[in-house]
Amino acid sequence: MGRTRYKFYEKHYPYFITSTILEELPILSKPQIAQIVLDQLVYLQQRREVTLYAYILMGNHFHAIVQGEELAKKLRLGKSYTARQILDVLKQNGHTHWLEKLKWNKRSHKIGRTFQVWQEGLHPKQLTNMKMVNQKIEYIHVNPVRAGFVKEPAHWRYSSACDYLGVQGLIPVTVFGG
Repeated sequence: MGRTRYKFYEKHYPYFITSTILEELPILSKPQIAQIVLDQLVYLQQRREVTLYAYILMGNHFHAIVQGEELAKKLRLGKSYTARQILDVLKQNGHTHWLEKLKWNKRSHKIGRTFQVWQEGLHPKQLTNMKMVNQKIEYIHVNPVRAGFVKEPAHWRYSSACDYLGVQGLIPVTVFGG
């Protein structure tokens, strides 16, 4: 498929997005790096007027449901910022193996940079009704259960599952339908 298969079309719908670390390296399993992504999600909400309905950070990817204007631009800039921050942490902590992989597997058209952290795109899927939104929220929250990491979705630290049970999670979210 071409690079333009998935797009953000209409701002009045929420979108399910996925972003994966290049070569599916488990970089997000490091708390300091996971915090970079969480901080960016908070920034998008507070400074960029993006509504965050649900999220999950797994070792090598994250999912979220977001809504707002100019999402493609705002999220692209957010991924660029987090990539620079992640590379700084990897360098500071001597993660040369991961740095070498991010360097070696960088796509050839990524000119002017040494490393590539994220795979291209966010693969946005427009959620046009409540049923679709609820299905994606369930999918997001059950992700670590399916992976065998926890028995209950709310037990996964880097998730909005607690928010949907009435308990404040690590970062604020707008509970859909709430």
